[in-house]
Amino acid sequence: MKFETLIDCETLAARLDDPAWRVFDCRFDLADTQRGERAHATAHVPGAFYAHIDRDLSDPITPQSGRHPLPDPVRLRDWLGRHGVGSGTQVVVYDDSGGTMAVRLWWLLRWLGHTRVALLDGGWPAWITAAMPIEDTPPRSVTATNFSGQPDWGQVVTTATLAAQVATGDDALLIMDARTRERFRGDAEPIDPIAGHVPDAINLPLVDNLDGSGRFKDPVTLRSMYAPALAGRSAADVAVMCGSGVTACHNLMAMEIAGLHGGRLYAGSWSEWIRDPARPVATGD
Repeated sequence: MKFETLIDCETLAARLDDPAWRVFDCRFDLADTQRGERAHATAHVPGAFYAHIDRDLSDPITPQSGRHPLPDPVRLRDWLGRHGVGSGTQVVVYDDSGGTMAVRLWWLLRWLGHTRVALLDGGWPAWITAAMPIEDTPPRSVTATNFSGQPDWGQVVTTATLAAQVATGDDALLIMDARTRERFRGDAEPIDPIAGHVPDAINLPLVDNLDGSGRFKDPVTLRSMYAPALAGRSAADVAVMCGSGVTACHNLMAMEIAGLHGGRLYAGSWSEWIRDPARPVATGD
């Protein structure tokens, strides 16, 4: 059996010694970019390697890019291979923020054609609450392998594509913004220098994907949230965005759980859109 969206603590705990499984700790804090790595060094799921959003899962920022450019596929494949991820490896990712960071690696693996990857539902808080085993030592070394996945650029929407759509008034893509309501409206912007959203975008805040325990809502509930927003469109016509292309993957995960397959990622997202002052900015609803 392979896991492609979510996995629970009990199932993961039963497979910690399975050499065909790899676990990655993706805890990360935008305000303190070393916090997750420090937390990993203190305690983590046994055998879990640390994946740093900036260093491992993104390329360096450029004057034209957003805050988290997609990593070079060759470098990403090398990093995965060095951590023992091969074509048959079951990967599990987790964080301590409702999956908002770990979904980056979940999406990147799928982008490279590796669908055998799941998010630990509830993440580190659920693992601790369930009194699962932890360790505070570096994970054991593993034998490197060849990870040969190829990127599917059809899953990625570019700024040029969205800019052309906005300029012509076309509606080929439904632009879905996963940021908070306040950031989407432009009422508050704690991270980026310009507030607002891409014209004609709709707002489905990712926080609504989770229940009170920090786990994803059930498929029926998620479908009841997303299907009306699609209004009959195919999920493949959806371009999901956020501030930098990381947390937008949370909505793509929710859509997959809901059975709405094929949504795409606007990888540059808001922080790339506003690099050019000629691109229009909308505020309010």
